[in-house]
Amino acid sequence: MNKRRLSFRTHFLVASLFAAGIGMPMVASANTGHDHGHGHQAHAPSAQTMADGVVKKIDRQAGRVTISHGPLPNGMPAMTMVFKPLETAWLGKLREGEKIRFTAEDRQGTMTLTKFETIK
Repeated sequence: MNKRRLSFRTHFLVASLFAAGIGMPMVASANTGHDHGHGHQAHAPSAQTMADGVVKKIDRQAGRVTISHGPLPNGMPAMTMVFKPLETAWLGKLREGEKIRFTAEDRQGTMTLTKFETIK
């Protein structure tokens, strides 16, 4: 019985990590220098679900962007929070008040903006 309970707990933990995106294989999403002048990453969005948000504040000195967003695919409820962009150059491409669609993930305890595109 103990062995079966441990197995269930292990499976539950692994499933929880995958649901939170922690156990997912990382897909490179950094801009590869092929910026086509659109002000965002040139690659098409992956199968990862994107969330909608509004850029509230850009702090270039601290390297952070504050985004008010709806519920995130990882289960995080709608709120306004700070993200570190995957590339600091993105801080120059984002504009306060701009509506964006984005993906983010927890990278070593820091919520990191991993992709974004402007919503027109």
